[in-house]
Amino acid sequence: MRIEIPPGLDEQRDGGPGWAAWLDRLPRLTAELVEEWALTVDGAAMHGACSVALPVRTETDEAAVLKITFDGDDESEHEHLALQRWGGVGAVRLLRADPRRRALLLERLHTENLVGRWDVEACEVIAGLYADLHVPASPQLRLVTTYVARWAAALSDMPRGAPIPRRLVEQTLSLADGLVSDPASVGTMIHGDLHQENVLTADRAPWLAIDPKPMSGDPHYEIAPVLWNDWTQVHDDVRSGVRRRFHTLVDVAGLDEERARDWVVVRMILNAHWSIEDAQRLGRPLDADDREWITRCIAIAKAVQD
Repeated sequence: MRIEIPPGLDEQRDGGPGWAAWLDRLPRLTAELVEEWALTVDGAAMHGACSVALPVRTETDEAAVLKITFDGDDESEHEHLALQRWGGVGAVRLLRADPRRRALLLERLHTENLVGRWDVEACEVIAGLYADLHVPASPQLRLVTTYVARWAAALSDMPRGAPIPRRLVEQTLSLADGLVSDPASVGTMIHGDLHQENVLTADRAPWLAIDPKPMSGDPHYEIAPVLWNDWTQVHDDVRSGVRRRFHTLVDVAGLDEERARDWVVVRMILNAHWSIEDAQRLGRPLDADDREWITRCIAIAKAVQD
């Protein structure tokens, strides 16, 4: 049996030799796991940015998904630990794991997500999941402050001519310094990438989270991805749309507004900077997509502060 790599995932070969090597061995690895775990392929392979997800059925005819993640993605390295810790409460249930091969066998959820749902409803659902997901962090998890300290150091070296207002850069550096040194910025297990596409419907629960990038962090760190995803809902009136999402999340989850705002600013300006870094790494100028994303990041950082 040979599993065909989805074309969208195969495009990641441009990411470097590590990606190419993983993609080359992925069909064989998938076939090995299907055989070893006595699975039956039950549909066409799907994919995310750095993983393949294959619908399968188990020996007991349970509908499941075999997920294999790029082994160079350190942010998802501990996905199995988070799913084990949650035990299916608020998140997809883990059936089996092989961390060495970055393979997970997951319960199969429905394909419907929160994209296109009315903003307030979607934000209420996501904020409602925080209580289940934000549990004491496992000791193996990386610290969000370690990541942010490294990212902020790179931001501080950004040329002054880059297309990010210098006042926002300076504000981000100041906020990041304070958050990194604050003990409250670690200790809680956070999803890390919880947004409209990463919440699916299920038979056993109305909504469940998928695809965590777990870290030991701060619940207030979680808000930003909800603000930048499903952008068609807000792009005609960015300020009002972003603020509607922000305040719904803060109010429903009972978060501290100022701290949530600080994390949003930090995350958005770091996101904008990564686009600049990526273009520099590839030796090319910023293209239209880069500039649109940078503009969106800046707009969100401004909107939550107006």
